[in-house]
Amino acid sequence: MLLRNERYPRAAAYPGRWMVDGAMGPNPVWQAEALTELMSLEAGMRVLDMGCGTALSSIFLAKEFGVEVWAADLWVQPDENLRRVAEAGLEGRVHPVHAEAHALPFAEGFFDALVSIGAYHYFGTDDLYLGYYSRFVKPGGRIGIIQPGLAEEYEMLPPPHLALYWQWDFCAWHSPVWWRRHWEKTGLVTVEVADRLPDGWRDWLQWNEACDRDSGTPGREEAQMLHADAGRTLGLTRVIAHHNT
Repeated sequence: MLLRNERYPRAAAYPGRWMVDGAMGPNPVWQAEALTELMSLEAGMRVLDMGCGTALSSIFLAKEFGVEVWAADLWVQPDENLRRVAEAGLEGRVHPVHAEAHALPFAEGFFDALVSIGAYHYFGTDDLYLGYYSRFVKPGGRIGIIQPGLAEEYEMLPPPHLALYWQWDFCAWHSPVWWRRHWEKTGLVTVEVADRLPDGWRDWLQWNEACDRDSGTPGREEAQMLHADAGRTLGLTRVIAHHNT
């Protein structure tokens, strides 16, 4: 199937069928490309892709930047991801790992960079989590996340215009300002970027509509929510920091 977005020329080289079959939330390949627009990766780096899902983002990063990726996820089994890695010709460069975010099986300072694509909000809103997570990146190494988020914080949730669609776990969606403070208050990192991906809600909606059409159920609830909001509140939040020495 064809799935094109001019914002993501690198992702255009990957089959739409492959992306849709591995779908878990907003398009992880598009999100990985958006993150690496501002977070440079160099060939040979060791990168942790935390909460990688079906490892599409891990495969993309290894292919596009020549990095070695540890694809860690709790819910998708490593043998399933290894099959995708082998089909992509990346055995030895992408290493699927079964791991819970609070019990990572790595040495401290092992990675040159940590990324999380569409997943960090599931485990990283705890005030103390960054102190644990940042141990695994070298001093000066970079940490980058991209995921659903809000334009601003609300005293009460849900925002009234989204009440019809709101799920309880959306409470983990936060604004760039919230994430900047959440990370910098630890003193462990310096945040270089905390922003909303320009028109990220449109990318999210385009992806949802493509997946809904493919499943034979167009106009599902999440796409309805994004239409109703039209970028007023919802979008994709991007945060990049470096680990202080």
